Order: sequence, then C-alpha cells, then structure tokens
Amino acid sequence: MRAYFYGQAKDVPEVFDEYFRVDRTAVVCIDMHRGHLDTDDPACPCPAPRAREIVEPINAFHRACRALGIPIIHVRTVLRKSGVDDTRGAFPAAWRATFPMTVGPIPGAEQHGLAGTRWTEFVTEVLDQDHTVDSKKRLSPFYPTDLEFLLRNLRREVIVLDGGFTDCCVLNAAFDGSNRGFRVIVPQDLVRGFSPEMEDAALKIISLHLGLVVDSAALLEEWQRRVEPAARRSPALAR
Repeated sequence: MRAYFYGQAKDVPEVFDEYFRVDRTAVVCIDMHRGHLDTDDPACPCPAPRAREIVEPINAFHRACRALGIPIIHVRTVLRKSGVDDTRGAFPAAWRATFPMTVGPIPGAEQHGLAGTRWTEFVTEVLDQDHTVDSKKRLSPFYPTDLEFLLRNLRREVIVLDGGFTDCCVLNAAFDGSNRGFRVIVPQDLVRGFSPEMEDAALKIISLHLGLVVDSAALLEEWQRRVEPAARRSPALAR
C-alpha cells in the first residue's frame, strides 16, 4: 500500500510490515465528544467545527474495524467537577492561556470536560464491545490515563489514531505512543486540526518522526488483503 511521507505518497517498504498486524492493532479515537462537537448550543466550551465533518466517516471506519476484530478505544477528557484537575488546580492546562491569544475569548471554557456535564457525552458511536478511557486531563491520551495499561492487556502494539485534533491531542498521542514503543498509524482523512495548515504540519511531523500517515480506505484494504490468506489457512478466523 501507499502512505504519505512528508506529504508525498510513496509505497510502504517491507520494514513497516509489523504496522499491519491486524491481531496486534487497536484504534484509539480521541475526544470526539460534545464539548468539541456540539452543533446546537453556542455555549459549547471548546468548539472544533472542522472535526464535525469526520463523525460519520469515523463511525463507518470503526464498524469496518470491529468486523475485523480490531478493538475500538474511545478516549475523552473528563475533569473533576471541583476544577482541581485544571482551572482551580496548582497547574492549570497551558492551552487555557495560550489558545485564546489566537482565537479570542472562549465562552464557557471553564465547563470544558467537567464530569457530569453534557459536554463529556460522546458524539461518535460507542458500542458495548468498545472500551473507554475517561481520565484524560491534558493533551495526551496517555497522561495521566490507563490507556497504556489497557493496550498492553489487549496485547495491542499498533495504534491507529483518529479524532481530534491533529496538531494537538493526536500529535501528542503519536509522540507518547511512539516513545512507549507502539507502532503509530494516523489516517489523515479521519483527523482534523485547528486549521488545514496546522493539520498539514502535524501530519508531516508524524510521518517524519513517529509513524505512518495513510488514507483509511487504503488501510482497510491492506488489512483485508492480509486477513484473507490467514482466514483460508484457519477457517475459524473467517467467522
């Protein structure tokens, strides 16, 4: 198959074969909840309008992954209602000071991710067979959560990152995942960034240092190509 290396589509060499082990892969879907994606309420605490367009493509991709036996892990930001995890804690998240310098005031930002509010409700489909990680409190889904613990217990060494946001939490996940020894894949059509320019820059960084940037359709096709011979060898895999 082909992947994007610093924005250029090239054939993927054999050195990346381990990246396509279906039986060692999990999808990590990041922050696809109402706090970013709500379309009906102007009080949405941290709106990310560009990500709304990938909700249904992500749902379709996840359905195809489940059919292949690939687990889906939904990660969301959930902060204690007291605010101690962020705005009222000793070390508030830096983005709360830096982000408004570019985008301006964010009405309701203090409600972002608060436990018990509607803003933590998932917008993408979450099935009973899926897994959730609810302790994300900063930009990386690995800190200070149990995501790595879950992945190790699932025996998954390849992580496919989708959701939001390419130049922020997805990029942080790619760095932290790679630093922990996971093989990282990012379908470029299933992530969105602050802007097309920032998204492009983040994807180039990922492809240069951290893993593979691909199209989701090509990835599904490659997985299917690899699963079919195995299923012929072992009929149990076809069920």
